[in-house]
Amino acid sequence: MATMTYELSREHEEFRRSVREFAEAEIAPHAAQWDRDHHFPVDVVQKMGKLGLFGLTSPEEYGGAGEDGDFTSLCVAIEEIGRVDQSMGITLEAAVGLGINPILTFGDDEQRSTWLPDLVAGDTLAGFGLTEPGAGSDAGATKTRAELVGGEWVVNGSKQFITNSGSDITSVVTVTARTGAREDGRPEISTIMLPAGTPGFTAEKAYDKLGWHASDTHPLSFDDARVPEANLLGERGRGYAQFLATLDDGRVAIASLAVGCIQACVDMSVQYAGERQTFGGPIGRKQGLAFQIADLEVMLHASRLLTYRAASMKDSMTGGGGASTKDFKQAAAVAKLYATESAVTATRIATQVFGGYGFMEEYPVTRFYRDAKVLEIGEGTSEVQRMLIARGLGLPVE
Repeated sequence: MATMTYELSREHEEFRRSVREFAEAEIAPHAAQWDRDHHFPVDVVQKMGKLGLFGLTSPEEYGGAGEDGDFTSLCVAIEEIGRVDQSMGITLEAAVGLGINPILTFGDDEQRSTWLPDLVAGDTLAGFGLTEPGAGSDAGATKTRAELVGGEWVVNGSKQFITNSGSDITSVVTVTARTGAREDGRPEISTIMLPAGTPGFTAEKAYDKLGWHASDTHPLSFDDARVPEANLLGERGRGYAQFLATLDDGRVAIASLAVGCIQACVDMSVQYAGERQTFGGPIGRKQGLAFQIADLEVMLHASRLLTYRAASMKDSMTGGGGASTKDFKQAAAVAKLYATESAVTATRIATQVFGGYGFMEEYPVTRFYRDAKVLEIGEGTSEVQRMLIARGLGLPVE
């Protein structure tokens, strides 16, 4: 693997400060209430759009940042939003990585001009429908089907765990579906765009989740949902390759969300350990506890470096040089695995630091504890990451 070092630029650090100020002013004071109410704050999502957070990887012609933005900037934004609220962090991550990115990367000029301006502005959201009750990472097990009839795709099937798919501002969901069979008998998987409100396309009741209570997540069903043939996204039969490329970027973005979670754990633990008094002094003077917080700081730095290293590799590829696709895939899997597992560990340690109070919903550490677990699952489980890393090393793992 290519050896690379990475340090955030002055511009990235200035951008970090602006996002942090927004997150602390507009999100942090309300996050606990949104969590309790399972409320998806559309107004705040649209404020994030006005700040330009959804357009960081998009060209200026669609209202994006163009040369002033990059993938690293997106990761910085996700980290800072996720530091105060993981629900809003995943909303941003999914909106760009799973909503905008497939259309921007694989869409034609008409599809881009139709959908991207509103998505980039944060006025609307898009989802990416991959996972099904019996298919996730195993896309070959996809049951959803799309048949071309009279110039229209007729879609039947279901999806589950789809983020940003049923909100009041969701405009379109891109779904993978079987559109035929290959010569070798394997299913032909293509990607098709279904606008919200399409007859036969239903976003079912939102899930009652362990965490991410303020994010929008639904199962989807398709009952003879018809869309024009032109709603095929990219080349027919390339849906599997498209979703793999989409998930490579998404793994780094999820790692950024995990870094934000770890940072929150460090911040909360240091503050509480300095304030909480036992036996005549702050609990932070006890080595048994102080050393655990020190371990959190190590996890934070290691996770952040792995994540921004992978992000910089992505940016170097976009610029036409630098890392290879193979190296980036490996770096993305490493960052995602280490950062997300560290985040789960960090929330457990932080909860322990708070003792009995860590079990009470009035403290935000409880919310982060609930939110963290899914980081090891979404956009490729830890087991999938280990498989990818092993394969990258040349091992014939299945």
